[in-house]
Formats: sequence, structure tokens, C-alpha cells
Amino acid sequence: MNLAEYIEGRKEAHLEELKELLRIPSVSAKREHKPDIERAAKWVADKLRASGMKTVEIAPTNLHPLVYAESLEAPGKPTILFYGHYDVQPPEPLELWTSPAFEPAVRNGNLFGRGTADDKGQVHIHLKALESLRAVNGKLPVNVKVLIEGEEEVGSVSLWDYVKNNKAKLKADALVVSDTSMLGRGVPSITYGLRGLNYYQIEITGPSKDLHSGVYGGAVPNPLTVLCELFAKMHDKNFRVTVPGFYDDVRKLSAAERKALNALPWKAKDFKQTVGAPGYCGEKGFSVVERLWTRPTLELNGIWGGYQGEGAKTVIPSKAYAKFSTRLVPDQGPEKIAKLVEKRVRTLLPKTVSCKFEVLSMGKPWAAPFHAPIFKKAIAALEKGFGKKAVFIREGGSIPFVTQMYDTFKVPCVLIGFGLPDENAHAPDEHIALENYFGGIKAVAHFYADLATL
Repeated sequence: MNLAEYIEGRKEAHLEELKELLRIPSVSAKREHKPDIERAAKWVADKLRASGMKTVEIAPTNLHPLVYAESLEAPGKPTILFYGHYDVQPPEPLELWTSPAFEPAVRNGNLFGRGTADDKGQVHIHLKALESLRAVNGKLPVNVKVLIEGEEEVGSVSLWDYVKNNKAKLKADALVVSDTSMLGRGVPSITYGLRGLNYYQIEITGPSKDLHSGVYGGAVPNPLTVLCELFAKMHDKNFRVTVPGFYDDVRKLSAAERKALNALPWKAKDFKQTVGAPGYCGEKGFSVVERLWTRPTLELNGIWGGYQGEGAKTVIPSKAYAKFSTRLVPDQGPEKIAKLVEKRVRTLLPKTVSCKFEVLSMGKPWAAPFHAPIFKKAIAALEKGFGKKAVFIREGGSIPFVTQMYDTFKVPCVLIGFGLPDENAHAPDEHIALENYFGGIKAVAHFYADLATL
């Protein structure tokens, strides 16, 4: 039996196994899910052993455990490090899910559930590809190292220490990641650029306690009003971020790259349908694709304070809070941008309030050439899995580990994603197309097999 036939004959078994993983609510942001995180790490480790990896270990950290595995039984062949994560975003708001977030369900050719696309489904694609290769050939055609973490959705803090302390162990000829998306349905894609991410939280304090808005209103500062005025001033009329120096280090796109990106088969109609808003907005002078992939942004992610219960309670709140983020592009430095943003916030705030400013996480942007021979192997493998030639794209999201590994080892990073832009990652009704899941297993298996001739 050849590789494709073997994989085709086990589709239902693979799908049922993925559902097992999806039922584990491994939400890294919430302390109450610590037992679920540990259960998910053990599940991944067990499946890596079942796939034939010779060394498998669960490495404890100060927060959530890492899973490391390796099979180094192909002397003279390339060594590939595959990276992914088993943690997921919180499922809220729960009422917006058609079916419960941690009860995976198939509808209209899609598998729904938290983690289907980001990133459990994509990790499982690689686990099944490796298992299939060993079952058909008796061994893996290349040397493989696997690192699956549990903190990607909260900044990958423990990962940095692990990489720093295990450089020899993690050394490889290339890094492979599946935590990105295709350009669109039926368009297999390889990502060569990611935006970086800084995440902030601020706490604004006015009066020392909540005050009666009738007795004190009009004479004391309202932190919620101050917060709203602050963020209203963070963009100008052309949607440019008003932080002084914010754009100073932004790398200019070449005319050739700009032309290539805008020539991709990107469908504005599909994008608008996915967004569900009456129209677009964004930085003047750039196309939607350029805004999404190549321009930095500042976004308000959450704001709260004061009374939010049923009925009326007339108070001026003592405190107001906001979470916000900046997406960064080459060559913006996260540390520099964080300082500029904090300076802008403190400059805009009136003297009537105090501010606690926190940087919760930082991640560098990444863009790399895609001319190494391994990318030709990736294109060929995707064509075997999907019957269509792959395109090269950038993406607006962030994967801090890619930058870390690229800076540390200076090796090619191949980002092959099997999600779709409308997959609802980080939102209710997250899903992965089953055609991408099954096609991904075939493509990745062929990719690892073809790398033996690199």
C-alpha cells in the first residue's frame, strides 16, 4: 500500500482522534484550566510515542509544560524541527457558538470547535503524517524533532528560556510550522512574513472610590471618559497611528513585492463576507492586503469599568481599564515601540488621573526570503496533497517562536498553513475545512518524504 492509500483509508480514525484532543479545554490564559493543560500535554506526548518517536518528554516550566520528541534514525538526511502549540484561546462569548466550543461537531464539510484551526488541528496533521510515513516505510525518511508548547496564546514566555537552554538539542536544518492559513479555499499557501505583537494593559484611576454621579458629576474626573478620549486620539483621520516615531523604522516594500502581493487571487467579496461589516477602513494609501500583512497597527482589544449590571446605577467609577495591542512589521523593534506607546499614553492623559501601564508580552515581526531548496519541496508536496500549485503569502498574525528560532539558528522557516481566513480563530464557531485537514495530512507526509532527497 502506498502512502496516499494508507492515509485515505484512515480518514475517519484520524478525525475521531482529533476530536479527542479538541474535547480537552486547554485554555492557557485561565488558571482553572491548569489540569486541562497538563492533560493535553500528556495526550500529545502519548500520540507522539504512538507515531514512533523514539524520545518523548514533557518538560515542566514555570507556567505550562512543553512537549519535546525526536526521531534521529536517518543518518546523512536533513533534520527538521516541527513546532506547534496545544493551548487554545478562551471560548467566550459562549452564547455565540452554534455548538459547544469543546464538543467538536462536523457541519457542511467543516469541523467546528475551539482549537480546530489554531492550532490543535494543524498539529494533528503532522502527527498523523509522521505516523503514516513510519507505518508505510517502517521508519521516518528524515530526522525529526518536535516541539509543542502550551503558552502560545499567552506570549510563549517559557519557550524563550527553553530555547536558550537547549540550543544543541533543538538545532535543525529547517523549522516547519503549521499555524497559519491559506490565502483562500483551494489555494495552498506558504507564509513568508508575520507581524510582531506587543500587548498592553492600562489602569486609569480618578477618585479613590466610586462616587455618586449626581452629587459629584461635573466636578471630578471620570476614568472611563478619559480612557475613551485617549483612544480616540490614537489614530488620525487617515487611520495612521499617532504615536510619534511609530513608523520611523518600518521597512519599505519593494515595488516587485508590492506588485506580487496585490496580484494574488485574493477575493474582496469573500473578505467582506467574513468580516460582516458594511465597509472597510484602514491606513490611507494602501490596499487591503497591504494593510493586513505589511502595515503596523494599534487596536483596542477590550475596555471596561464602572457599573455593568442590570438596570441603573449612577456612579462615577474610580477606575477604568483597557487592553490593547500593536502589530509590528519589519524593522520595528518591540521594546522601542513599547516605550513610544507608553510615552504617548502618558502625554495624552490629563493630570486629573493616574495611570498604571503594563506590557504583557512582546514579539518581533518576521519576513524571510523563500528561495532555499526546501521551499521547492514544500510547493511540490502541497500540489500532491491538494492538486494545485501553492502561492507565497504574508500574514497579519504573530508566531513569536518563528522569530526566535530564525534569529537563533539562521535556518529556513517553512510556514505551511491549512486554516482559512474565515475559520474564526480566536472567535466563536472556530473551524477547519475537512478537505484541508485530510489534504494537509497527505501534503505534509509527502513533504517529509521528499525532504530525504534534499
